[in-house]
Amino acid sequence: MPRFQPGDTVRVLDLGKPGHVRIPFFVRHKTGVVERHCGAYANPEELGYGRPGLPPIDLYRVHFRQDHLWPDYTGPANDTLEIEVYDHWLAPA
Repeated sequence: MPRFQPGDTVRVLDLGKPGHVRIPFFVRHKTGVVERHCGAYANPEELGYGRPGLPPIDLYRVHFRQDHLWPDYTGPANDTLEIEVYDHWLAPA
């Protein structure tokens, strides 16, 4: 069973991992809302090094308000961004 459900508020962690990871810097330490559980997949950070990436990790689509991501954002207050984040990068907020 996934750790997070749609509507849960989550914070993106900064794991300090070197190399190419799937989490952009501008969402680290930011709070968003889980939009959906996308399934469980092999960890791409491990696959990138030729390892099996198992066990599968839950992947979530997380919804962020753009004015929360960029304090100088001047667009409409209801502009949002959604990205997919693996479970190990998330904490309850």
